[in-house]
Amino acid sequence: MLQLIERLLPAALHRFLLSLAHRVRHQYRQWAKPQLRGVSIILTDLNGSILLLRHSYGPSAWSLPGGGLGRNEDPEAAIRREVKEELGVDLPLVAAVATIEEVISGAPHTAYLFAAVCADHPEPDGREVLEARFFPTHSLPEPLGEQARQRLAVWRDRGEA
Repeated sequence: MLQLIERLLPAALHRFLLSLAHRVRHQYRQWAKPQLRGVSIILTDLNGSILLLRHSYGPSAWSLPGGGLGRNEDPEAAIRREVKEELGVDLPLVAAVATIEEVISGAPHTAYLFAAVCADHPEPDGREVLEARFFPTHSLPEPLGEQARQRLAVWRDRGEA
């Protein structure tokens, strides 16, 4: 039902509400410190370039695809859902890379990191994701978000790169 409501909103209003929700969520996390769970994925194309995104909310830095887990949602199912919703891509094979314990906005966060190869051309949804581009590993854009930088380091350290 929520997805239907989101699609009925004009894109500009939806982006404004996402930005507002991001700020409120940040404040809530600092105050309540709830245990959070999320997913990220390192998507490479057939040449090994890495897909990075620019979101319509939060910092303007480039980041990895991903998002939060729903209640009782399996991490692999969550990353498949996020990539489909935000980029219109179905992922046939997904590999678990690591589980990362960190702090986001002052709250404990468990991040499930995945990797996959994407043969399709991702299409940003124009609401959450404004831009999606593949970059060679030797020429990543700046500003690159700190979370993306840390997750890429974990991926490289595990010999995935």
